[in-house]
Formats: sequence, C-alpha cells, structure tokens
Amino acid sequence: MSRMSDTWILAAQCPSRLGTVDVVTRFLKEQQCYITELNSFDDRLGGRFFIRAEFRPELDGFHEESFQADFAARAGEFDMQFELTAPGKRTGTVILVSKADHCLNDLLYRYRTGQLPLDIKAVISNHPDLEPLATWHGLPYHYLPISPETKLQQEAQVREIIADTDAELVVLARYMQVLSPSMCELLAGRAINIHHSLLPGFKGAKPYHQAYEKGVKLVGATAHYINNDLDEGPIIAQGVEPVDHTHYPEDLVAKGRDIECLTLARAISYHLERRVFFYAGRTVVFSN
Repeated sequence: MSRMSDTWILAAQCPSRLGTVDVVTRFLKEQQCYITELNSFDDRLGGRFFIRAEFRPELDGFHEESFQADFAARAGEFDMQFELTAPGKRTGTVILVSKADHCLNDLLYRYRTGQLPLDIKAVISNHPDLEPLATWHGLPYHYLPISPETKLQQEAQVREIIADTDAELVVLARYMQVLSPSMCELLAGRAINIHHSLLPGFKGAKPYHQAYEKGVKLVGATAHYINNDLDEGPIIAQGVEPVDHTHYPEDLVAKGRDIECLTLARAISYHLERRVFFYAGRTVVFSN
C-alpha cells in the first residue's frame, strides 16, 4: 500500500495566489530533484492552495537541513506552511483496541509485511482479550481497565504511554470508549478512528442487526481524525459495499468488518504519505 520507500515528500499549503505551483516545482528543479508524483488543489471557495510532491534527488549529497532552510526562504514569500518527509520514514504509533480483533489483526499483518511503514510502540486495551495477538508480534500490551469512576485515571495512563513512547500517531482500531475533551484536544490531527457507516445511523448495540431489520442496501465504514464531536471528526477515507435481502445479520457483520479493515488501512496510508491536509475543519486528501 505504501510507495514512499525511495522518495522524499514535500507537502505544503498557503493562501491562493499566482505562482504557488511554480515556487515548488522550480525549487525542486533548481535542487536537481526529479518529481515522481505531483498533486495540487486550489480551493476557490476558501482561497487556499494545497500541493504535494514526491521527488527523488538526482545528485549525491542531498542535505535535508539545507534543503528545508533554502525552501523556507522561498516559501516565506507565499506564507506557505510545509513539511518534508524522508524516504522510508516509519512513524511511531500506539494502537488502542477493545475486544474486536479484526482491525488490529489486519494492521499487524500490514505492519509485519511492510505494507504500512509503522513503528508500533504499544497496544493499549481496556480488555485483556487481545494480548496474545500483540505478544505474538513482539509488541508491548498494556491492559488498562476502565470504569466511569476510573476514566480520567485510565486516560492519564494512556497519555503517559503515548508520551513515553514518543508516538506520533494513535490509531483507535475499534476502541469502544469515548475520549474526554482534553484527550481529543491532545491528539488532534494525530489520532485516527474507524466506525461503521450505516444509513440510517444505527446507534447502540448490534448496529448491523438493526440494519438487517430495516433492510439496508448499503454498508460501509468511515475513518476520520478524532475531535470532541463523537464520530464526527474530519473524514479521511470511506468505504461502501452494496447488500441485499440475502445478507443475514452475520453476513452484514462480516462484510462490515472487511470494509472497516480496508478503510482504516487506507486512511493510515494517506496520513503516513502526507496526503491529508487540514483546513477549515475538514480535510483535503490526495488519494492515490
């Protein structure tokens, strides 16, 4: 899924104005860098410009620090914010789970086979059930039970693990707990959640069984960054599949799990490859 093992990534955004593409492409040419992929978008309603370039230096002796310093001087004329990502970067990650194992199992497979360039620091759960799966992959597993009375104390332990591991990304792989406002603020822009997408929006226990009773014709999943609005954060990726009267509740559950796994992995890949930009409470995503 990841293709960034041998290319650098330059991702930037700025106010819309003449010359925004040129300032990036001309600089890369002057630095003898060959562009292997280029995406850009100008939001005419918001007056905001977004650009992402994958490139490969053609000359030996590429210096990241001098590149950033020189481009910062050029980008400053456009009030351009940018990020440079090195080839093969593996992002420190903590995964939060509860009892469901399908998303965790899928992520660990993609991690083990190198499809997702993650450096998984720990798996945290409010249940002990998935410890054997994490242990088999040689990963630390932190069982942190939670109750209404211990919620803040448990979140403090989660914060400590994230801080101690210096994790850049947190993945809620079917973590069935509502995070506090302070936790959402701490993890803004670096925590990805996955949940089902059923119409109507069935809430509570057994949503797929509720969907079966209503005769739904579509099942899906949404991956998004968390915020203080439950399951309403900026969307990164969505998946959907048609179903019909031949699908019993267990069939809907199985299909839903597959879509959740694929959608979550896709969202994480977009995040790692710097394809996602925040602006005005939503996302711009250069999907590949």
